[in-house]
Amino acid sequence: MARICGTGMKCIVEKFSLDSEQPMTHLQLACCSSHYAFPRQGKNLEVYRTTSTERPLHLTGHHSSVSALVFGEKRTPLLLCSASEDYVIVWDVECCYRQVREGIIATGVVVGTMLGKAVHLSLCTLNKRVAVCSGSRVIVVNAKRQEVLAVLNGHLGPVTASGFCPWEPSQLISVSEDRTFKIWDVNTEEILYQSSVLSGCPLLSLYFMDKHRQFVTGSADGQVWCYTLPEDHKCHMVMKLDLQKLEQRHQKSVKSSNQQQTKPAGLLCDGQRGEGETAKPVLSIWAQSPQLDPSSMQQRNSEIWIGSLDGLYLLDLATSELLVSLHFREIPGLSILMVGSWATSQGHNNKMWCLVTSLFEAKVALLDVTVAGLNSLCFLTEKAFSWEESLSVFPSSSPVPTSPLNAELKKREPKSLKKTGVRNHALVFHTMVKSSGYAMCPHRTIFTPKTNIKQKSNTSKESKNNGAILQEYPSHSTAPSAPHTQVAISTMPTTIHCLQYSGDAKQFMCGLADGSVFMYKASITGSPAVYTGHNKPVTSVCWSHSRQWFLSVSDDHTLAVWPTEVTEPAMTMGKEGHLKAIRWAQFYYLDKFILLACGSSLRLYLYHLDQTKDDIKRYKQKSMFKLSSTFSTYLGTDISAVSAVNDFYSYIILAAGADHSIQVFDMNHGCVAAKITEAHCRAVHHLCQNKGSMFSTKDQDSYNLFLSSAVTDGIKLWDLRTTRCVRRYESHLNRRHCCTVAVSPCGRYVATGSEDNCAYVYDIRSSSFLHKLQRQSDTVLNVAFNPATPELLTGTMDGKLTLFRL
Repeated sequence: MARICGTGMKCIVEKFSLDSEQPMTHLQLACCSSHYAFPRQGKNLEVYRTTSTERPLHLTGHHSSVSALVFGEKRTPLLLCSASEDYVIVWDVECCYRQVREGIIATGVVVGTMLGKAVHLSLCTLNKRVAVCSGSRVIVVNAKRQEVLAVLNGHLGPVTASGFCPWEPSQLISVSEDRTFKIWDVNTEEILYQSSVLSGCPLLSLYFMDKHRQFVTGSADGQVWCYTLPEDHKCHMVMKLDLQKLEQRHQKSVKSSNQQQTKPAGLLCDGQRGEGETAKPVLSIWAQSPQLDPSSMQQRNSEIWIGSLDGLYLLDLATSELLVSLHFREIPGLSILMVGSWATSQGHNNKMWCLVTSLFEAKVALLDVTVAGLNSLCFLTEKAFSWEESLSVFPSSSPVPTSPLNAELKKREPKSLKKTGVRNHALVFHTMVKSSGYAMCPHRTIFTPKTNIKQKSNTSKESKNNGAILQEYPSHSTAPSAPHTQVAISTMPTTIHCLQYSGDAKQFMCGLADGSVFMYKASITGSPAVYTGHNKPVTSVCWSHSRQWFLSVSDDHTLAVWPTEVTEPAMTMGKEGHLKAIRWAQFYYLDKFILLACGSSLRLYLYHLDQTKDDIKRYKQKSMFKLSSTFSTYLGTDISAVSAVNDFYSYIILAAGADHSIQVFDMNHGCVAAKITEAHCRAVHHLCQNKGSMFSTKDQDSYNLFLSSAVTDGIKLWDLRTTRCVRRYESHLNRRHCCTVAVSPCGRYVATGSEDNCAYVYDIRSSSFLHKLQRQSDTVLNVAFNPATPELLTGTMDGKLTLFRL
């Protein structure tokens, strides 16, 4: 009996093993929840029950070696289809058992003759049609009688696998050694969609995810693709994974976690393998039945199993992460260490049956995999990687006495007047002073105007306007996707580096590459207010909570704080000299601090803004600031992106580092509370929290979600409470530029820029995009949701602003 590295959980048990007469290295075997079947002596078949040790059912009828087997989807009746170069035969398993009991030779129905060597078989969900992959063709035959329904020609290489679409039985998908897949209409024999060349190696496997209307395919070099299959047949890639890179990242995370904390006793840890390890071909793909996540108590239905040469891999398609890797050479008691072919099925009581053949020997074995044990193992592994207490954006208590957030700025006291030699005497030099007349009776007037007349007020109009402003954001509205207005900010192409709406949704700011900041009305009408003062591109802008001020950060190493009604900064920071450039800044803790990222440190500044000017010394600002606290990142890595909440009191600050990590700072204690190592394969260039707005109401737990974006690595959705990735979005194109991401005020949609001159809108619960917003003139760098109404604003590299509405 096999155990996993001493954990005590019986996860994999070899229930059956047999030495065959001939190798079955690359043959398609058959396995379902109740039976499994494989060839014996080349042209005969043996069918076993998974839960019984009784003698197998022997089936004869082929005159040449059997090359492919498959069970039907329906269990009553249970059909088994077998294929060789001479015949394709469909067997009714229960009928064959009955014939054997009656002393009659079991027989099947020949549905195809002389179709060539079949390498793969698939039955439709209704068990009415059989797809036979032979050479570069897919031959569709009737499952009840000998009749060829369709011959699908179009691949340039041998077809390796095919399958009928579960929700559209008239459609079939085939994958081939020509490294492409095709979608066919079986009734008309037409190609509905043809992919480009996906990889440098042949595509080997195919699996349909019925619930998500998606399909997954894998190649011989370990690449995995997930595509949507919409009604218009325009497939969109949801994600692409590399199995070998996922395992390397997983091992690196294990190693990093082991350096920071002690592992629980008996926890599974993958052995350190050589760096020259070969690629892991994706021989088989199947989905795991929905399991309960012990950490969130919610069902996980986005996990798939990958069967490769050396073992099993459990992937989460929602997060594009490797959850469990089971290498057969590390599990004692298994007779097959290198697998040639897989056949799998979901069993009862959280069990999974795997029928495997040996890559180098003439062996076949049945494995009983306990899925519940693997889920517990996965949960323990995640728990070992994150021992920190549960974090939350909302503070659970008031700041501790030693908290850096308790700092206060001591304002300058006015200088006291110097004592002079003036004596205390009267200011007049005569004895009589003429009265000012204030004590005399007022003069009579002939006409007195009425000043107490009640003027007509526009209360109804004001209340109506206020009602419109304070109207709650529609939480169940659709995502904005219709282009409404497009404006060019300048006659010359000028890159828009950043966008941000004000909290009351009346205005928005955009920082430009020419060093200026433009303030527009939310409707993008009228001329903008222009704020100039930087010498290099403005990289970030931020509104204050009071909406009376905003700050801008530039590549000229300066930060400026501006009043909204004046185009001259009230305070400038950075001219006194910093060791490194100011990369990012914002107002923090309800405008009490200015939070600044500089090099490898976060700095909290107390400040006081004063707009008054001395007519003589106008160059000298009366505003003041003072460094309150400085916090360094773990191991001194440079900060690449920061995010913090300013709409309410929060102790949490998120900082991304150049070492691909995300660090969570607790400002209440002034320390790093958690660290996510290898959050992306590249440094994170943008962090976005689910902050909501003053017009929306959401569940408190949703505020603990945040997004991270990195070049070539898509967008990840994280849960701060568990520091785990819960979803990934990769349909957009981001290979070079720093495209930003935004969350809608209702928390249901995610928008991002893209380098294909489009903006993408995702449903936050799904990895496939809802809308692809085109009509953009250049790369979309910035996106921003209107806090009050379902509107989306985009900014491009050539200086175009586009407003999208419902």
